[in-house]
Amino acid sequence: MSLPPPNIEDAILSAILAGRIEPGTRLGEQQLADLFSVSRTRVREAMMRLKTRGIVEVSARRGWFVIEPSADDARDAFQTRRVIETGLLHTLKRVPPEVIAGLKRHIAMEEAAINAGDVTSRACLLGDFHIHLAEALGNRLLTEIIRDLTARTTLISMLYQPTEQAEESSHDHADIVAALEAGDTKAAAWLMDEHITKVEAGLDFTAKPDPLAGLRDLLTPPPATPVTAEPPPPCCEAEPTHAHAHAHPSVTQSSKKD
Repeated sequence: MSLPPPNIEDAILSAILAGRIEPGTRLGEQQLADLFSVSRTRVREAMMRLKTRGIVEVSARRGWFVIEPSADDARDAFQTRRVIETGLLHTLKRVPPEVIAGLKRHIAMEEAAINAGDVTSRACLLGDFHIHLAEALGNRLLTEIIRDLTARTTLISMLYQPTEQAEESSHDHADIVAALEAGDTKAAAWLMDEHITKVEAGLDFTAKPDPLAGLRDLLTPPPATPVTAEPPPPCCEAEPTHAHAHAHPSVTQSSKKD
């Protein structure tokens, strides 16, 4: 079944933000063309734009694939997010009540997803808070930049974050909104800096998945089954013992040991 003609870039970014596309995932041109009912030329154009935005890469051998950020890439991405997102909050003078109300509704959705154990929705909502914040404040260009950065840090978290401290992140979001509601944008910016720093500090750059794990599991033979002595067949027990006691003393002794 083909999809309606949505924006291919937005569809891929949304899937990354929701944790449905992992780092290193191959994005075949023909498969995408079939899925979206467009030409391969259109797919290639979308991939080129995503490459410019730092979301995908291309190689002659693998074709298009989602980036696998290195530890240095991760540090750069979080540093950039701190500069942009704290800077955005520093420039605010007043946040309209309707924006605060919208952010509170978003946090309520985060908490509901966390309490329900909905991992996919939780990851999407936690990342989307930062995008929603920029969007609610009316800066379209910053919203696009933060969305791309959030997609990159989502991929980074998939690679280097062993356990996601979702509840703590949601509490951080609530504290930021509370500071904005109180009109203390300086405190909100400080809380945002602390929040992003904590997320980065939770990364384990030794936790990157083994790229050969799947193939290794397939090719590793199962452990050998221990060989145990087979019990004598039932017919042996039914045979007359006197007939075999003299002819086969060893069998008789073995049976007694059993």
